[in-house]
Amino acid sequence: MSTEDTLDDDVLIGARAIAYFLFGSSEYRFQRRIYYLTTTAKIKMPHFRLGQQLAARKSIIRAWTGDQALQEYGSGHQ
Repeated sequence: MSTEDTLDDDVLIGARAIAYFLFGSSEYRFQRRIYYLTTTAKIKMPHFRLGQQLAARKSIIRAWTGDQALQEYGSGHQ
């Protein structure tokens, strides 16, 4: 498997694709939530831009959500 194939499988382009990956739906309200998470949220979701489109890597989002869960629940919160 080449690096290009791996990157193609890992990159999400557009709020719709990112919303579907995170929330299982590409409804408009979930797309708006992606814009919130990448712009004004207290803890911003890792992302980058390809031209004017949002983009993110699945592997980075998985790691980020795992880190957020550990911070929330790993510090003894019940």
